Amino acid sequence: MTTNKPVTQLLFLPGLGNSDANHWQSLWARKWPNSLRFQPGSWDEPNLTDWLQALDTAIDEAEASVLLVAHSLACLLVAHWVQEANSSDERAHRLAQVSGALLVAVPDPGAKAFPPEASDFRNAPARPLPFPALVVASSDDPYATTAYAQQQAAAWQADFVDVGACGHINAASQLGEWPQGWALLEALA
Repeated sequence: MTTNKPVTQLLFLPGLGNSDANHWQSLWARKWPNSLRFQPGSWDEPNLTDWLQALDTAIDEAEASVLLVAHSLACLLVAHWVQEANSSDERAHRLAQVSGALLVAVPDPGAKAFPPEASDFRNAPARPLPFPALVVASSDDPYATTAYAQQQAAAWQADFVDVGACGHINAASQLGEWPQGWALLEALA
C-alpha cells in the first residue's frame, strides 16, 4: 500500500500581527488543505531569532518540499533565513526543501512607516536566493516604494511584478482570495 504524499506544500509566512481571517493568506490556506503556517512566539513583538527558529520548525514539519508564501515582514525573514542556512550546517539541509518563494509586499526597513518593533529585521541580506522567487509589489504600498521592491527583487535575483494600486496587499486592501496573486503563485509553482 502506498501513501499519497503531497508534492509541494504551501508554507504561509504572515508578517507582523499575523494574517487575519480576511487576509488572502488565510483564505488560501483554507483552499489548500495540506498547507502549513509558521508560528513564531509573538506576532506583535517579532524577534528575528525566534522567527528564524519558527521557520526551521515549520520546514521540519513539512511532508514534502515547501513553497514559501511570505507577506511583508516575513519577506525580510526569508532573506535572513537563507543567509543563516548558508552559514549553518544545521540549517543548510532545509534549503533543499524549499522549491520557491512568493514574496508579497516587501517592506523597506529604511522607510518612516517601518515598525520600530521589527528592528531586528533591518539589514536584510541582499544576496541571490537559491530558489525561484517572485517579488510582488503594489504601486501605493505605504511600507515601500515600487523602486525599493524592484531593487530587492534584483538583489535576490527574483522576478518582479507590480500589481497596481493594492495598498499593502493585505486584508485592508479588500482583495478577498486575491485571484491575481493565486495566478502568480500557480505560475511560480
